[in-house]
Amino acid sequence: MRRCIVTVLGQDTVGIIAKVCSYLADNKINILDISQTIVQGYFNMMMIVDVSALEKDFGEVVEELDNLGMGIGVKIRCQREEIFEKMHRL
Repeated sequence: MRRCIVTVLGQDTVGIIAKVCSYLADNKINILDISQTIVQGYFNMMMIVDVSALEKDFGEVVEELDNLGMGIGVKIRCQREEIFEKMHRL
């Protein structure tokens, strides 16, 4: 299993979860764990996903998620689990 961390941050609007999850499902990316909160109108979501069945290049997915985020007014970041862990280890 190859796992990645997907984070979504921005102003809360209708359909953020639906659009992000639809993209993931359309690309055979399985959500393993998900957490989301809304604090004073700001939306924050973090997902651990399995990209083992991914048929596209990982870089292409990162770019498409970035573009999706721009289209719905949020920042979407997708990182390989090992990179995420190294960046957040103190």
